Amino acid sequence: MALSLIRTAWTASTLLAGLSGPAFAQSHQERLSVVANGEKVGFVDAIQTGNHVAIHYDVKNNGRGPTMDEAIDLGPDGLPVAWKLDGKATFGGDVHESFARTGTTARWSDSMGPREVPASRASLYIGQAASPWALGLYARALLKAPDGTLTTLPGGTLHIEKLGPASIGKGHYQAYAISGIDLAPAMILLDSQGALFAVLDTGGATVREGHEADVPALAELATRLTAERYATLQKRFAHNIDAPVRIRNVRVFDPIAGQLGDPVSVVFANGRISGIQPLDAPASPGEALIDGQGGTLMAGLHDMHAHVSLESAMLYIAAGVTEVRDMGNDNNFLPDLMHRIATGEVAGPRILPNGFLEGRSPYSARLGIVVDSQDKALDAVRWYAARGYWQIKIYNSMNPAWVPAIAKEAHALGMTVTGHIPAFTNADAMIGAGYDEVTHINQLMLGWVLDPQEDTRTPLRLTAMKRTATLDLQSPRVQKTIDMMVAGKIAHDPTAVTLELLMLSRDGKPSPSVAEYIDHLPIGLQRRRRQAIAPIASPADDAGYLGGFEKVKETLKLLHDRGIRLMPGTDDQTGISVHRELEIYHEAGIPIPEVLRMDTLAPEQYMGRDQELGSIERGKIADFILLPGDPTKNLSELHRIAMVVKDGTIYFPSEIYPAFGVTPFADAPKVTLPPAAPKIAGSGPSHDAMDEFLY
Repeated sequence: MALSLIRTAWTASTLLAGLSGPAFAQSHQERLSVVANGEKVGFVDAIQTGNHVAIHYDVKNNGRGPTMDEAIDLGPDGLPVAWKLDGKATFGGDVHESFARTGTTARWSDSMGPREVPASRASLYIGQAASPWALGLYARALLKAPDGTLTTLPGGTLHIEKLGPASIGKGHYQAYAISGIDLAPAMILLDSQGALFAVLDTGGATVREGHEADVPALAELATRLTAERYATLQKRFAHNIDAPVRIRNVRVFDPIAGQLGDPVSVVFANGRISGIQPLDAPASPGEALIDGQGGTLMAGLHDMHAHVSLESAMLYIAAGVTEVRDMGNDNNFLPDLMHRIATGEVAGPRILPNGFLEGRSPYSARLGIVVDSQDKALDAVRWYAARGYWQIKIYNSMNPAWVPAIAKEAHALGMTVTGHIPAFTNADAMIGAGYDEVTHINQLMLGWVLDPQEDTRTPLRLTAMKRTATLDLQSPRVQKTIDMMVAGKIAHDPTAVTLELLMLSRDGKPSPSVAEYIDHLPIGLQRRRRQAIAPIASPADDAGYLGGFEKVKETLKLLHDRGIRLMPGTDDQTGISVHRELEIYHEAGIPIPEVLRMDTLAPEQYMGRDQELGSIERGKIADFILLPGDPTKNLSELHRIAMVVKDGTIYFPSEIYPAFGVTPFADAPKVTLPPAAPKIAGSGPSHDAMDEFLY
């Protein structure tokens, strides 16, 4: 949630820039507060004088956040003719971006270097590092455009949709959704003058200063509007067949044997697998038929480190992820989301919730419960236990001295403990204090390269990873930790794909974390994934991060070889990043069949649900994915999922992805319904009609 607020914030601040006319002929100031989990974590300050706008944007949440200065000059059409952005990105990387439009030529320079193109008068530039204020600018331009749609620079299109009036406090506003920048539309409120009042988010808001008390109402509005959108999408994309369904001619992946079987037919009905039958077994009367075309059928994937939103819930399904472990969320939002998914109102994976527990400090993450004493921490453990949370997740600012009591209470109440390594301690101490698991491979490895007084509540928990490039994994310091993990059966959730994104992203190049499929993504996300994240001030920094990530892979292989349970997780919200997480494990030297077992059956064994889920067997819940190719030979085949079945409901990624601005990876299989059976529920309109509906 906190990261989504930061992403939303940069889109919103640009809103104010587009105001022009008599009301703004004199100097006019707009100030917005960025609020997450009930606390102000940043601001946007925009001063417009005539057609010039000066913006300062600063967010510090969870020890990180952007600090940006922007200068925008507007033309007579209200569009930017010049735009300069300078400052620091979320993790401290330098940002120097500029745009200029003169006559029919547009020139800009961003993380990909300088470019220029012929441009019509209607060209709208989308700032790569723009603050939230920009959304107002985009909105006003789109509202003047035919059909609310504009072609934009450096590529793609934006579309605005009017969501209707909204009353917040004593004010009355119009709600809009802007799509085309990212995977999910940005939802905003404009006042009667067309100025930005708020950028909506289910976990907080960016709102006009002085209206911070309205954030709970804004978050509730965001949840309602987002839920309505995804309930509509669920009706279109969820296919429920009131008949047995036979998937003919597929090879089933056996996670125990680690191989594909001979071609068979898999039959499911009423949400359960009712049979795995010989290929030539005759179908019973009244069955629906899906042609598997010799593809692979395997159990649904898992993300063991998620922070689920309404947007990411459906994206997980499109990526074949049918179950996640939520590692920290808004404690009001998550139970509501789980209920909506369970009742079939919205699409999403099965969610196992963890209770997020953070200590109070200037660097606190604004999720879950933030405490300032051991007694309050124990009360929080009891609160989570009473509500069925599976684990306690401890975060960076927790006082390490409180962890033994927290772990003891959690264990007494039937919960286990995982989390970050709090600042000023290390993994050895936390394992000794009662951790059952350590999350993030950097949290594990930092204890081998940091001095005890260094503060990992800051971006140091990323930047210090360049020190691992020369780390000796056979050193006593490293081996002591691993020996403790083996002896205590301590599990590990590496989130290697996020480390790869942070350490290996470089300006102008596709990040290795998305390089295989970057052209499938919306333009805004493509641009971010061609931008450095870690601050790289010298060739030594560059080499340190490159070498450090190779050491991450070596550590993954070492942990695996020592028998430590690895649980694939991403700390991302795109779903598809799970596929890259698994590819990294294989690149580290772990055989593909073992990697696939790690993300299908093994998580269910860890969570105690393997009698119902994790493999394709008669009587188990119908949770599986259909791929045209063979993922046991090439893990990149995981991108090409043709069909996802979750609790017996069928989804086709080729239908879902266009709703998020993503180009599909594979066609849906052919489905033949029995003559007497009703049509597939929610079969929806054609792709063209879907595009018209959404955009």
